[in-house]
Amino acid sequence: MRAETLAALLAELEYEDAVVATARNRDFVRRKDRAQTQIVEGDEIEILVPKQGG
Repeated sequence: MRAETLAALLAELEYEDAVVATARNRDFVRRKDRAQTQIVEGDEIEILVPKQGG
């Protein structure tokens, strides 16, 4: 991965248009803050994707 921001990482992973929840180092990151949220080596990134069904 070459992304420097959380938004760029989501784009690389093809999640830019998906409804997801994100966190960096266990801190929730709002959609509007993803473009300004810098990521560096060692950061723990969580991307939660809702699933339907049961």
